[in-house]
Amino acid sequence: MFKKKDPGSYTDNLIKRSDDAKTVRKIVTIVIISLILILLVGGVSGYMYIKSALQPVNPESEKEINVEIPMGSSTSDIASILEDKGIIKDARVLRFYIKFKNESNFQAGKYTFNPSMKLDEIIESLKKGKVLREPKYTVTIPEGKSISQMAEIFSKKLPISKEAFLKEVNNVNYIETLIDNYPSILSKEILNPDIRTPLEGYLFAATYDFYEEKPSVYTIVEKMLRKTESVVEPYLDDISSRELTVHEALTMASLVENEAQTVEQRKKIAGVFYNRLDKGMPLQTDPTVQYAIGSHKEKVLLKDLEVVSPYNTYKIKGLPVGPISNFSESSLKAVLQPEESKNIYFLHDDKGNIHYSETYEKHLQLKDRYID
Repeated sequence: MFKKKDPGSYTDNLIKRSDDAKTVRKIVTIVIISLILILLVGGVSGYMYIKSALQPVNPESEKEINVEIPMGSSTSDIASILEDKGIIKDARVLRFYIKFKNESNFQAGKYTFNPSMKLDEIIESLKKGKVLREPKYTVTIPEGKSISQMAEIFSKKLPISKEAFLKEVNNVNYIETLIDNYPSILSKEILNPDIRTPLEGYLFAATYDFYEEKPSVYTIVEKMLRKTESVVEPYLDDISSRELTVHEALTMASLVENEAQTVEQRKKIAGVFYNRLDKGMPLQTDPTVQYAIGSHKEKVLLKDLEVVSPYNTYKIKGLPVGPISNFSESSLKAVLQPEESKNIYFLHDDKGNIHYSETYEKHLQLKDRYID
């Protein structure tokens, strides 16, 4: 015999099915809404990413980057090279952009690009085989120049005053940001209150191109610091092995720079300086006296040697408190690879030669012979 179904149980099943259906509908709705939101967010994010990738890597940068495009490079190859060099943000975006604009006929060769260039500028350069932009100003800073002398050079070549340049390079707040941005070469040592100008010795001697109508002091200084950074960083291990700080190495390099002209002379002078330091003798180098008194003189007088200054190496032992000028790479190399000898004295004759001696007696003899 069949049993009758319990009316209550049947009703419960109907209610349960209804609740399950509502739950399913809620889950489906949530899933659909989530998918829509994901698509919307993804679409917006994708749009923003592509928009960003189409913009220059750094609109404010004046950094010059050398790029070589080999013969037979495909569009994909070129895009990858440019991304690796930091000229563009995303190689894929450049490839799609080139296809969209139907560009072709790119030239192999050596290029100098800039992170501030737009994609259209880069593409046009690659088609013509040359960089479009020409510098508005080109300024050469010689070796052995102080910041005051550099400021004078910039004031004659660029639309900037000497006073404005010196004001910014002595701004402690600005210097502190530079220390944070260039930690491999700059340290708190340059904030020593006895130092005349914090960045003295750190603005490298070279030829600089500027593309702006009115380059700022910040643009000038950071372009020069990047150059110093690129020159000094390969020698950091050598500096450390000499038990020198970067500040001490650049200080000594600036002294060598001002005492010698040739690579050979620089190595010998550096060797003499080390010998004097090892013996606890003062370095007694005239360029530090000239820096201390604040003027260049053809001949340093006896009274000049008495000036009280943390730069005057006739009055202090060891290195001066900081560099007295910029330096050349060969002077830095001489400091790190000096010529060994027993010489502790040297003097210049009027023909540009330098004469060395191991004893003071010999030094006096050379002085009588070569110095009037």
